[in-house]
Amino acid sequence: MNATRIKVRRATQRARRHVQWQMVLWLTLVWWVLWGTWSLMSLVGGALISTSLLLLFPLPPLDLAIRIRPWGVVVLVARFLWDVVVASLQVAAAVLRPRPDLRNAIVKVPLHTDSDLVLVLVAELVSLVPGTVVVEVRRSTSTLYLHVLDLTSPEQVEDVRRNVWAQEKRVLDALAPVALDDSAKEKGAGS
Repeated sequence: MNATRIKVRRATQRARRHVQWQMVLWLTLVWWVLWGTWSLMSLVGGALISTSLLLLFPLPPLDLAIRIRPWGVVVLVARFLWDVVVASLQVAAAVLRPRPDLRNAIVKVPLHTDSDLVLVLVAELVSLVPGTVVVEVRRSTSTLYLHVLDLTSPEQVEDVRRNVWAQEKRVLDALAPVALDDSAKEKGAGS
């Protein structure tokens, strides 16, 4: 066996024995929420089950190479809550006073970044806003396909795209991939 193959095998064996604490925390939180009782016993049980599952079914290493920016997180959350309130009122108006010309559309939105994390976060945030739902995600092209309620003009389709791109920018401002930060520093240093 060559040296490279031996190194890969050893790294894989170490990864299998290693439990990622971020995943244990996340799975424990999901367990706690789904269990529905906020007791110490359900928390400890969730941690034990999470750890056991990750030992039995090891996952590939989780690489969240991001830098959390507190102000960006505040802006992201505040704007998301605003969007939810406004969209809820718009959907309520469309339901309470239905129009005969109510039209829905599928809108293709290619994202500007190819980060899987950003793709997932943008898709989730967009889907949580009433009136829009992600019906397809193409990871290979970083494209979202959205079903949008009540679009009557091509200008509104462009508004949807601009809103999704603005959401993508807010996600990037809040949770910047380290590679983006490093490349920005290199550009600044070279100037």
